Amino acid sequence: MYVVLVYDIGEKRVNKVLKLARKYLNWMQNSVLEGELTKATFEKFKMELKRVIREEEDSIIFYILPTRKYLKTEKIGKEKGVEELFL
Repeated sequence: MYVVLVYDIGEKRVNKVLKLARKYLNWMQNSVLEGELTKATFEKFKMELKRVIREEEDSIIFYILPTRKYLKTEKIGKEKGVEELFL
């Protein structure tokens, strides 16, 4: 499955959530990550997130697609999340 994660996390926990999410998904821009996951990996990832966040304060939204081929993106402005190569 292809997953897009969007989050709004309290300042004290945001770095922990980002570090955890980057183990599973690719960082695209502030508060947005995406990538391919198996169902088992997705469930494990959600359990790990629940240990870090405060559900009464924080918000995480997953957009789930069967595969990336169903995702159409359109970008305007500076592209973030792209690693620059230095020679």
